[in-house]
Order: sequence, then C-alpha cells, then structure tokens
Amino acid sequence: MKKIRWGLLSTANINRRVIPAIQESPRGQLVAVASRSLDSAQEYADYWEIPKTFGSYQEMLNSDAVDAVYISLPNHLHAEWSIKAMQAGKHVLCEKPFALTLADVDRMTAVAAETGMVLSEAFMYRHHPQTKMVGEFVKSGRLGDVTLVRGAFNFTVAKPENIRLAADMGGGSLWDVGVYPMSFAQYIMGERPEWVMGDQKLGASGVDIFFSGQMHYSGGRMAQISSAFNTPLYTMAEVIGTKGRLRLTRPFTGVHEDGNRITFYPNDLPPEELTLPEEYLYLGEVEDMQAAILDGAEGYLKLSETRDHVRTVLALYESAQKKQFITL
Repeated sequence: MKKIRWGLLSTANINRRVIPAIQESPRGQLVAVASRSLDSAQEYADYWEIPKTFGSYQEMLNSDAVDAVYISLPNHLHAEWSIKAMQAGKHVLCEKPFALTLADVDRMTAVAAETGMVLSEAFMYRHHPQTKMVGEFVKSGRLGDVTLVRGAFNFTVAKPENIRLAADMGGGSLWDVGVYPMSFAQYIMGERPEWVMGDQKLGASGVDIFFSGQMHYSGGRMAQISSAFNTPLYTMAEVIGTKGRLRLTRPFTGVHEDGNRITFYPNDLPPEELTLPEEYLYLGEVEDMQAAILDGAEGYLKLSETRDHVRTVLALYESAQKKQFITL
C-alpha cells in the first residue's frame, strides 16, 4: 500500500493533536519536521521520534522527503507557505483559519489549480462522524425547519505573549476559536449568510478577547455565535427547529472528553440521548486528504466553503468595527 509521507511545517503546539492521526492512519507516515533552526527541529524530532529534520521551512519543501505538509504556522503565514509548498510540489493541509483575506484565499486556490496539488483547510471537527451525524439528523427532518443555530467556544488565554493576542499575526478570538461555531452554522444552514452583525471587546494588544455575532440566512433563519479568550473553557452548539432542538456539549473538541453529550429535545416528548460515534478527532481530516491524493477523491470540505468561512469572518469583523450590518 502506498503511503503519504507527511512533513510538519513548524513545531507548533497544535501538532501534538495531528501527529497521532497521521500515525494511526494506515495510509500515512510522519517522516519529517521543519523549524526555523536545525536544533529546534532536532529536539522536536527526538521527542516525537520523527526520522528527518530540516533547519528551515524552504529546505524541507525543496527536498523529495515528503509528499504532503501540515501547515501550523501563525495565521498570517498560512497563505505564503501554502503557496510555496504547492509550488514545490507538496500537497497542503493548512490549519484554520485558511487565510486572513479573500485575495489570499483566491491566490491559494489558483495555485492549487495550476499545480494540481491537493489543498485543504484543516477543520478537524467537520470531518468527525459526530458532526456528520448531526448534519444527517437535521437533513432527516426530525427537527422540522431549522430556525436558529447557536454556538460558542470560549477559553482563557493567560499569557500576554501568546500569539493568539498578536494583532500583526492574525490574532483574535474570532479567528482562533469563533471560526468553529461560525463554520458549524454555515454547515447546518448549507450556505453563507445574507448579512451579519458583530460586536467585540478588544484587549490590551488590540485584538478581540470576546466576540459576539449574529448571522442572517435565507428564509429568515438565523445563527448566533460567540468566542472568548477571557473566560473558562466552554463549548456548545444548539440547532433549533420547528419540531424540536438538538444540543451538543462538545461540538468542536471531540467525543473522548468527559461530559460529551448530544441530546434531542422533541416537542412535547422526553429528551433522547443520541449514541456518540467514536473516532480520534483529527483522523478524518488526515484520511480525507490522503484519499484525495491517492484516489483522486473529492475532498469533503470544499474550497468554496473555506472561502465562505473567511468571507463571513471578515464581514463580522467589519461589522464590529463599523457598528453596522454588513451584507455579504
């Protein structure tokens, strides 16, 4: 069986979640890591037992050691290094947010088409059976007509030097974790919103440490989302319809966490606990990427959806800054 040789472009903390997925997948193998210095790469490789190391990102891209790269660099570097990787003949799984401007999204998409490389946004929860199960539940009509989607992802960023707080690196709670409930709403609604309204609280570094948004969809459907860096960890999602509602306690962080539940509250009937599917949270995005590379399969998360993710976030930020509704 042919295996995809993966390389890590950076030693970011999120890698610790993706590495087990590559190792678990029968069609993938982790063979290399690149950092800004060889010493840093070697130290990381020793810890994770990665065979090859590179002292610069470009050095790994120039080599024939890897077929695909996982890009976990700071947000403002995603577009630049995704493009460089594809131009060097490497497939790219780029961590969310995919890019910080629509122009960058379009450039990345164009380079993927020109080079024939597979390019995908790493939104792990979208590939998980739990999320797909919720989508099928909604499509089955058991909720009736969906009227409202609600979602939140909050946690505490305690250290001021955290790059999530760096304005020049694409920091902010909406870019970092607010994109989860935002993308969940897009998934359930099946489209981007018609207009949005956002509000934010800025921290000392100039990025949003709390964000709240409302999104209006066709047919009078709505979504309400929030994200924060200044409260304890809290995630939830709720889909409300004319025949009942569905509530998720861990919609974005996986089925292995304590307290994870999905409950269906039908109108005038007792609540029903749904059986949770089990799969490592990050496995789906890795296997989807490998199927696209090895089998020519169409990726589950389309680049058109990714573009709508970025477009919606930008509109929400614009609304918060201008204090007015923004039409998409």
